[in-house]
Amino acid sequence: MIKWPKRLVKLLGRVTTILDFFLYNEISPKENFGPTGRTIEAKLLKRINAVIAIMRDVEKTQTKPTVAMLQSLFEVDEPKKKPLILEKKYANEKQEVRFKEKKNTTNEL
Repeated sequence: MIKWPKRLVKLLGRVTTILDFFLYNEISPKENFGPTGRTIEAKLLKRINAVIAIMRDVEKTQTKPTVAMLQSLFEVDEPKKKPLILEKKYANEKQEVRFKEKKNTTNEL
């Protein structure tokens, strides 16, 4: 019978535990587990940046013009008084009064 050193026995126990883990979970140590944390983080950052760009575009094209239109609706401007439009031939003439008040208070002719 071979005597194994204590250190080797502990190491062999750990190796069998690792092999049991792979067999129980039906995975191979040579198999790729998929994306790592770094690649997932990079993809998330790209998506977040894309969402931010979309939100900025929506704000520029839709929100700000809408706010400007609403503000213009609620602004009150005094209407400008326009001068009356008269025909050119009557603009400079003073018209004579056709009926005058009687200076004589008695109704005699």
